[in-house]
Amino acid sequence: MQKHHKLWIILVVIIACLAVLLFWLAPSQSTAENTEAVQKVDVNNALTSPLPATTDQSRAFVGHSQQDTEVNCQLRLDNANRLIVNEQTRNCFEYFITAYGEKDLKQIKHDFKAYIQQNYKQPALGQIIDLWNRYINYREKLGDLQAPNIDKEDPKYYQSIFASMRNLRKQFFSDYEIEGLFGTEDTYHEYTLNRMTVLADKNLTEAQKAQKLKDLFNQLPEDWKENLEQLNKLEDLRKLTADIKARGGSAEDIHQMRINLVGPEATQRLEALDGQRNNWKDKVGQYLSERDSIIKSGMSDEAKQQAVQKLRTQHFNRPEEQLRVGTFETIHDQGGKLPYGD
Repeated sequence: MQKHHKLWIILVVIIACLAVLLFWLAPSQSTAENTEAVQKVDVNNALTSPLPATTDQSRAFVGHSQQDTEVNCQLRLDNANRLIVNEQTRNCFEYFITAYGEKDLKQIKHDFKAYIQQNYKQPALGQIIDLWNRYINYREKLGDLQAPNIDKEDPKYYQSIFASMRNLRKQFFSDYEIEGLFGTEDTYHEYTLNRMTVLADKNLTEAQKAQKLKDLFNQLPEDWKENLEQLNKLEDLRKLTADIKARGGSAEDIHQMRINLVGPEATQRLEALDGQRNNWKDKVGQYLSERDSIIKSGMSDEAKQQAVQKLRTQHFNRPEEQLRVGTFETIHDQGGKLPYGD
């Protein structure tokens, strides 16, 4: 459950980062542990990192808002006491960086080095500090990247930013370090950018888009699928259904799109919900029409109220339906769009 909770945190933050990639001090995501990097060493021989500083000692290294947290520096070392670069390494760096604002960058650098020197020995100590220095320089250089002169609604805008980021990383890190520090993030970035490209492709029908979106989803790691399935499929269903309706597409177009995206069983359930929604829509429409006739009649106000109450009871015999239709009455009387949810 902890792993899944971490994945949900990273999903939310990564999506936000797509809109603010050029803001070098944006908070980093916390993700699941990069198991591929760890598996490159013999697990049976791998050594855990030295014990972190005690709570009292740690307080000297954290910002005011972090006083109730433990220093998030669960760095991994191999059997030769050398640093294993993975997502935990980046989480450690970002924990100190998030104190920016409460501390200036000079103080953050000092605190990080003091903490590492207190808890790690050579050769890991030198490796960690060297990588930290390059990571800080990389974060600073992110602020120098220029946003492309492209419409932000165009997927190429974000593709250009992502490409610039990847090129910048190559100036500071080895391929092994890039995979360890950014591999998990890049998996989601690439998936998100590919989704945007498919949805924006005017040469594809909605059914074809649905199939391509399903294929992209199936290429994700299993733990990502588990957390993204409901979120993205619901979003894709709404977007593609709206596109079909906007161009005057048929019910068969919607049916085929759903088959391609979520499969026949889910499509059957969605169509059953469509039937229930349409029945409710017809029921409300008929009731409001008859209610309008009563309100416009020459009856007294008291007689109108009694007639409307009787009509409401005839059409909606369950208390929750009567309560729900009251909302529709209010919106209808104000001339607003009725909230049928479609």
